[in-house]
Amino acid sequence: MLDSASISGALQKSQPKEIYHLAAQSFVGASFDQPLYTANVTAVGTIRMLDEIKKFDDKIKFYQASSSEMYGNQKSIVKNEKTPFEPASPYAIAKLYSHWTVNMYRQAYGMFAVSGILFNHESPLRGMEFVTRKISNGVAKISLGISKNLKLGNLMAKRDWGYAPEYVEGMRKMIQQPKPDDFVLATNDTHSVKDFVIEACNIAGISSKCISISKENQRPNDVQHLKGDYSKAEKKLGWKPKTKFKKLIKIMVEEDISRWERWQKKEFFPWDAFTSGDDSAFK
Repeated sequence: MLDSASISGALQKSQPKEIYHLAAQSFVGASFDQPLYTANVTAVGTIRMLDEIKKFDDKIKFYQASSSEMYGNQKSIVKNEKTPFEPASPYAIAKLYSHWTVNMYRQAYGMFAVSGILFNHESPLRGMEFVTRKISNGVAKISLGISKNLKLGNLMAKRDWGYAPEYVEGMRKMIQQPKPDDFVLATNDTHSVKDFVIEACNIAGISSKCISISKENQRPNDVQHLKGDYSKAEKKLGWKPKTKFKKLIKIMVEEDISRWERWQKKEFFPWDAFTSGDDSAFK
């Protein structure tokens, strides 16, 4: 995403009809430590992508992964496509830059470019740096005696959590529409990080007393409440979420327990550094 020539080469090699632009520095916490890198990759990278597409073949359909973080601490209880944005992190600002860039290329050049404003979407493939996977992985380790505790940040933050595979289906539905448009994908339901922790501990069969709060995991500026309205996607795309909050946590926790059980049998998993034999996984 930092090199236009690489993007051009990828287009020539793949000859795509559709592009799903998911590449980014996508961790909110890291964006405070790396604001320039986040802007270069997550914001300016989108311009590089769209500009190369315009030059190569402006008929390619383009999907942009926008983010619910763009809403920030906007006071509306439920956010939809018409809710004003108030980004509260370098990551959110970069995503908003990309979001409006897509809108501009659509209007100025007639490109089929859409943005999916996705609220938090999780699965067992979620990166370890994200709180949901940090929780599911942490309670799994505690339940198997591999670890004794888990340190987290703001437990009161509330998010609208859905199941990632269903959101990918929504992405594709956006691209298949006759006219480009932007859509919110969400569950219209919200829970706190604390709710996630308690349910994860119940599934793993451990006490939530193993979880503690650490200042080092606190963000300089955190969004307190995000809840999305997917009614437009339901009406125009026929899309709606299916996996409920507790089912989502069950999927993630049970998968992490299974992986660590297999790890104990000397199996390793290339997609997770923490199960690759690194001793830091046990600290």
